[in-house]
Amino acid sequence: MNDHSPLSIAKALIACSSVTPATGSVFDAAQAALLPLGFTVERFVSGEGDANPDHGAPVENLFAIRGNGGRHFAFAGHLDVVPAGDGWASDPYVPEVRGDLLYGRGAVDMKGSIAAFIAALHTIPEDAGTISLIITGDEEGPAIYGTRALIDHMQARGTIPDMCLVGEPTSVNRLGDMMKIGRRGSVNMWISVDGVQGHVAYPHLADNPITKLTAILAEIDALVLDEGSEFFQASNIEVTDLTVGNPAHNVIPARAGARLSIRFNDRHSGASLSAMIAAIVERGGGTLKPVISGEPFFTPPGELSDAIASAVKQVTGLDPEPSTTGGTSDARFLSKICPVVEFGLCNATMHKLDEAVAIEDLNQLSEIYRRVIMAILTASK
Repeated sequence: MNDHSPLSIAKALIACSSVTPATGSVFDAAQAALLPLGFTVERFVSGEGDANPDHGAPVENLFAIRGNGGRHFAFAGHLDVVPAGDGWASDPYVPEVRGDLLYGRGAVDMKGSIAAFIAALHTIPEDAGTISLIITGDEEGPAIYGTRALIDHMQARGTIPDMCLVGEPTSVNRLGDMMKIGRRGSVNMWISVDGVQGHVAYPHLADNPITKLTAILAEIDALVLDEGSEFFQASNIEVTDLTVGNPAHNVIPARAGARLSIRFNDRHSGASLSAMIAAIVERGGGTLKPVISGEPFFTPPGELSDAIASAVKQVTGLDPEPSTTGGTSDARFLSKICPVVEFGLCNATMHKLDEAVAIEDLNQLSEIYRRVIMAILTASK
């Protein structure tokens, strides 16, 4: 192993505690790995002074670029991680190799992928073309001041990539068995129903909001949004919370609420679903507050997915399945400026206790990334 190996870089990143929103030392470590490779590194903080609690704390972001000509290939990712939780076999922020695995929070999601990409850059000639890294400290959180702020930064400096690879952990059973060529959209909705508080023995003097809310939810539950489309699975609606907060057994409450989460394919938009659910809620006597996290996006099979599939086949022998399953990611923002495909490590341990990555997977992923970079940058020469 040498200081440029993906294992060494991953260890340096994992050693920095960086729960969302990440700032400081983890970005120092990434910058230290990029500067010797000839990258210009630009770091900035977004969100100062915003008092909206839904937006989270200020976020640090990093944009690194090398080259000023030819095609522009970008890699996007995040250095923030979810909280470690209790019960780890070792300190989650002290990277530890046990057997063939590297343990630590972020090993899979997604400091390992960032390390693999940076390691691959050591073999890419500086005159091959333009390469950039779009790295945020807030992907696991509200994602208000993260990748969206980075896109604004790139547009302001006139630097938009021709295509982008996002290093999310997309593999399922083996490295290379799946890549993401799109994702479903996401919208969360808060339902509120007002009633009239009263004694349960005198219901005619009260108005029970729970009864109205359950009727609303039953109508919503009966909806069949679609049966999927060519590249997407079916849309689904899930009730994720019910709130009454009534401590008394003999009181009809004054208010009841519920929260929905909808993951939807390209047959819908966040606005159309919000209007559909709002009509049901309002008929039932309630009000709706929708928050659209992202619209569905799709990158048709083409040069980028072909380059990834070819590199994966050469390194692992597998043919990656092009998929749009799973949750959303920051690719939903990047897809608005260029073609985007996601490909990275196996996702079995992400967000779990004792998160770990196979060291051989790190090495193979770095080689896959190297081949993808060269395939994209040299295609026009």
